[in-house]
Amino acid sequence: MITFLVSIALLIIGFLVYGTFIDKMFEPNDNRKTPAYAKNDGVDYVPMNKHKNALIQLLNIAGTGPIFGPIMGALFGPIAFIWIVVGSIFAGAVHDYLTGMISIRNRGAHIPELAGKFLGTVSKHIVNFFTLLLLLLVGTVFVTTPASLLSILLNGKVAVSVLIGLIFIYYFLSTILPIDKIIGRFYPLFGGVLLIGTIGVGVMLLFSEYTIPELTFTNMHPENVPIFPILFFTITCGALSGFHATQSPIISRTVKKESEGRYVFYGMMIAEAIIAMIWAAAAMSLLDGQTLSEMINSGTPSAVVNEVSITLLGAVGGTIAVLGAIVLPITSGDTAFRAARSIIADYIKIDQKKIVKRLAVALPLFIISAILTQIDFNILWRYFSWANQTTAVIALWIATMYLYVKGKQYIVALIPAMFMSYLVFVYILSEKIGFNIDLTLSYYISIPLLIILVFAFFKKARSNKANNLQVDLPDESDQPYDKAI
Repeated sequence: MITFLVSIALLIIGFLVYGTFIDKMFEPNDNRKTPAYAKNDGVDYVPMNKHKNALIQLLNIAGTGPIFGPIMGALFGPIAFIWIVVGSIFAGAVHDYLTGMISIRNRGAHIPELAGKFLGTVSKHIVNFFTLLLLLLVGTVFVTTPASLLSILLNGKVAVSVLIGLIFIYYFLSTILPIDKIIGRFYPLFGGVLLIGTIGVGVMLLFSEYTIPELTFTNMHPENVPIFPILFFTITCGALSGFHATQSPIISRTVKKESEGRYVFYGMMIAEAIIAMIWAAAAMSLLDGQTLSEMINSGTPSAVVNEVSITLLGAVGGTIAVLGAIVLPITSGDTAFRAARSIIADYIKIDQKKIVKRLAVALPLFIISAILTQIDFNILWRYFSWANQTTAVIALWIATMYLYVKGKQYIVALIPAMFMSYLVFVYILSEKIGFNIDLTLSYYISIPLLIILVFAFFKKARSNKANNLQVDLPDESDQPYDKAI
């Protein structure tokens, strides 16, 4: 229990101390008009208050990640706590904050557009592919997982296929309607269910007969799966996730002023990490590794969520907790499709004010996703993990470039960018979905690959700085911000 409580305390301290340091280093400017005002279109660019933006950001980035990922990560034992704490403070929250703030400074640009600007035109096309692949996988996974949980909650009385259809209808409406019509109105209710359920699980876990294991560096995975790099691709949301880089620009288009960034972007990543800590601790405490592994392998981690919730909170409280777990993927799935629509529209320059044009972009996405639902969840999750962390790496290199050209302390993004780049190389070289090379050999091959990447980056960075790359687009304000509202 001490490890758990210390970890929660460190996450809060991380927000107050390191989050403040990152924010001051970036230097938010409230006199700049944000995209919510500069490009207000009543659809995607709409000013919303800080607390609503924060709640939407939390629900957007969370998905099943801070529940399913930590549950699967719990198989490794308490060492998972270290990655959640260190990863979220020094990598994930920095990643989310810088992506959101750089997007604000570039009129709400999504990650492919930022990649094109900071890393080159070729990077823009590559990132566009990776981002859309990631969003389609997220949207699909976050259709099947809540449908699975709902089926369990309803004792199988409603077919999973029917539930998938109903969720798809909600996603479709959320994707094509203005952001304040469905997402802005329903997310506060969804957020309440999530927080009540998660806090309930956390509190009952502390006062239950179950013991939260203390920190150990021993690999407890029943199948002896290597911690490095698999743990870092199992627990993504809750530590570091490229999916967040696709979501922060959505909220960068609704933030009223730049000083809200630390709370909305950095703070909500820390909140997600706390959710991840609670579910990882609950899975480790209630189930031994073998039982946990069998429950996950029997379908999805949905069964674990249901077991933990009912055991700790009883029938009524457990139902609320499961509903909270259902809310998370649904509130990420809808914005996954929304982000995909927006990215494609930006990429091929289709204005999104008219609903007909939104439909033209959105419909093909849903058709492809419906086909993908027929693929096994575990296969989808493995590809999601790879595409997810590759996107995170790209976002971190974009942030590093931005800070380097501006003459700021770019090391805060460089270190996690290098670390995760090495992991991505090792993962794709050693895994069956990649090159299936011996793991030890993959460790060695990845070192020169990382060196080449870093060399190419700094060559590009020096060129960008010499050419005076305009990292921040000109301020479109014709008056000070405080008068603009």
